[in-house]
Amino acid sequence: MKFEHLIEINDLLNPLMDTITREQLWRGLVLRAEAPKLFVPQLDEATIDQKSEAGFRRRLRYGQLVVLDHVKLTPMEHVRYDVPAQGEIVASSLVMAIEAPSGGRLFVRFTYDDGHAASSDPASAMYDDIKRSHYQAADIDTIRILREMAASGRLDGDYIN
Repeated sequence: MKFEHLIEINDLLNPLMDTITREQLWRGLVLRAEAPKLFVPQLDEATIDQKSEAGFRRRLRYGQLVVLDHVKLTPMEHVRYDVPAQGEIVASSLVMAIEAPSGGRLFVRFTYDDGHAASSDPASAMYDDIKRSHYQAADIDTIRILREMAASGRLDGDYIN
């Protein structure tokens, strides 16, 4: 199943909403990759190795389930998560891409590929709808947390370094 959706970061028509800079947004997306427990409460453990400027490998533990993935960073553009096939897990990916269509407007496009073809039978289609809903809710939560961090200064360059 392939699925994508867009979340607006800066609504320039809403004066009550704090704006986030592209730099703050980028730092937040990287932080989500490097410290996923801040964003995924059901995650028990996350370790990072093979770190380079281009990305890193992670080991994520959810109870007894362990998932290895690779995070690729394209600075100020996108974070890509690739989960290779492992055990009963099929290969899948997620890309969080920053889009800036005009001055000050920012969006994040979330693009999922869970490694399965689109379902044609009603039960599988319903399951896909549930997964899409969960993905979207998790992404909305991610942006909410990033907004809170930006508002408190935690995504400013001098705070991170």
